[in-house]
Amino acid sequence: MRKILAYPLTVLYLICFGITLIVFHPIQWICFNVFGYKAHKISVDWLQFFLIRCLNVLGTRFTFTNPHDIPTDQPLIIVANHQSMYDISPIMWYMRKHHPKFIAKKELGKGIPSVSYNLRHGGSVLIDRKNPRQALPAIMKFGEYIESTKRAAVIFPEGTRSKTGVPKPFQTKGLEVMIKKAPSALVVPISINNSWKMLRYGKFPMGIGNHLKFTVHRPLKIATFVDKEELIRTVEQTISSNIHP
Repeated sequence: MRKILAYPLTVLYLICFGITLIVFHPIQWICFNVFGYKAHKISVDWLQFFLIRCLNVLGTRFTFTNPHDIPTDQPLIIVANHQSMYDISPIMWYMRKHHPKFIAKKELGKGIPSVSYNLRHGGSVLIDRKNPRQALPAIMKFGEYIESTKRAAVIFPEGTRSKTGVPKPFQTKGLEVMIKKAPSALVVPISINNSWKMLRYGKFPMGIGNHLKFTVHRPLKIATFVDKEELIRTVEQTISSNIHP
C-alpha cells in the first residue's frame, strides 16, 4: 500500500520540483547579472527552501540538529556522508549563513535548470572525476577560494552515494588537498541518516514518509592537529559512528 501511494505522490512531487527549478532559473540569472553575488546567494538560499518544501509533498520530514555556534568569519570544510541528492538542499539551507559551496561532477554543470546555473556561477567547482590532472588543480583552487573568502566547502568523501545507508570508506585525497589549501578552516562533520530511503524503490516511485536527520558535530580546528591523517580519521569515525542504517 505504501509503494502504491508513492506513485501519485511522486508525480505531484516531480511537478512541484520541476516548476521550482524553472521559476528560479531566471530569478538567479537576474540576481547574478544585475545585482551581483549577494543577491544571487539569496535567490539560491530560497531555491533550497522551496526544494525542501517540495519534498514535504512526499511526507518527508527534516531534523537538522546543530548545537554549535560556528563562526562565520573563518572558512569551513563541511564533511558529510552521502546517501542521496536530497542531502544537498538541507545543508545549503540550514548552513546558509556560511555560504556552502560544493565539489560536483562536471556533468551537473549543464542541462539542469537552476542547479547547473548555480554550480557554474555560485562559487562551487566542477571536476572531471575521470581526469585527476584536471580535478586536483581545480580542488586546490577551490581550497584557496574558501580560504580567502571565508566561505564553506562541502565534501562527500565517500565519492559515491551509499544506497543502503551503510557508510563507505572515505576517499581522502580531495579532503587532504582542501585541508592543505585552507589551513585556517574549521572542519565540520555532519552525519546524515535516512536520506537513502528516498530512493528505496529506485528513482520512481520515490520513498514516502521518511524522516531525514542531519547532525552537526563539534567543529575541529585544523591547526590543532599536527597529524592531518589523524584529523581525517577522527572526522570519519565521528560521522560513521552516528549513522544508523
